[in-house]
Amino acid sequence: MSELCARHGISRQAGYSTLARYQGDGWEGLGEHSRAPRCHPSQTSRELEQQIVELRHEHMRWGPRKLKAVLERQQPDETWPAASTMGELLRREGLVIARKKRRRIDPYTAPFAAAAAPNRVWCGDFKGWSRTRDGERIDPLTISDACTRYLLRCQAVEKTDTLRVQAIFEAAFREYGMPEAIRTDNGAPFASRAIAGLSRLAVGWMKLGIRPERIQPAHPEQNGRHERMHLDPCSKRP
Repeated sequence: MSELCARHGISRQAGYSTLARYQGDGWEGLGEHSRAPRCHPSQTSRELEQQIVELRHEHMRWGPRKLKAVLERQQPDETWPAASTMGELLRREGLVIARKKRRRIDPYTAPFAAAAAPNRVWCGDFKGWSRTRDGERIDPLTISDACTRYLLRCQAVEKTDTLRVQAIFEAAFREYGMPEAIRTDNGAPFASRAIAGLSRLAVGWMKLGIRPERIQPAHPEQNGRHERMHLDPCSKRP
């Protein structure tokens, strides 16, 4: 065995292993075998997988976390796999429907106008909805001048649609004049999934000679002056 292994450039251990495979399975035993473990100590049993799949069929809207919580409540003595493992099982069984990709709003790529003078650049945004003491929901729309940080409008709207927002901006135009640009985020009604991300509100501004500017998604610092105003209780008000 030593001479034979040396002739083929292998160790004696490899030689004896090859011989054992040949004695056990013949020439087929010398073929390339998978290196994956034959058994996994933490592998979920087929019985548990079947219960997970059956419960999913009964409740197709339940996700892995919900399935895990229900099964643990029903059978607390059983060791159930992690929610991620259940999710992989559902995908393997074809019980997960892939979500449709939402069409993103086209990014705004033009450079922002410099707020070097009053009434040149306005900033607009919604200050997050809240409830009044009587439980009514309100959505305050705020408009400020980027240069002076003067708060032009802070008005609650019943609905954040184009007609109501446009009416508030037009009232501000009549009182203070029209700016060169208005900077907002990419939410409705300031932007849409139309060409170049333009909404009906933005198109209306362009017809008046106002350039609509939109910050990058998840970058509120690009409209930092206006965002900071939302946190300042001593903001200037008309």
